[in-house]
Amino acid sequence: MALRVAHSVRLRWWRFTGKVVRGCNVIAANHAGQIVLVRHSYHLNGLWMLPGGGLDKGEDLLDAARRELAEEVGCALASPCHITTMTFNWNTWTNVIELVAGMTSDAPKPDGREIAASGFFDPRALPDPTSKPAQAMIARWLDHQNGNSA
Repeated sequence: MALRVAHSVRLRWWRFTGKVVRGCNVIAANHAGQIVLVRHSYHLNGLWMLPGGGLDKGEDLLDAARRELAEEVGCALASPCHITTMTFNWNTWTNVIELVAGMTSDAPKPDGREIAASGFFDPRALPDPTSKPAQAMIARWLDHQNGNSA
């Protein structure tokens, strides 16, 4: 409940100030090519999304991706690399997302606080409903895997 209230207040502040929020999302793949997706407990909890979160001031991007994946689902991220930067405009505020991809050999386990559910999924057959931003980031990652840097 506290996370829902805090996130609601945070969103209102971002809308009021026109804030640009910088964060990262993580595509963590296993050796079978499946990727980790999560459902949050406090925000858009019916949608599957990529793990991730905000970048702390001065925090290294790859360290942030490792931290977020470990905090949310207890997985270690091996060989992380920055794929691209994607910008999502949400009317009065902007979310700049650094997309990081890497490998994990760990089974995702929801933290039970922020994350309500997690699992591995085929990136070409995403569960319904998967958020539109997550779909766009996964498509960009798949292009990157196929040698397209678009």
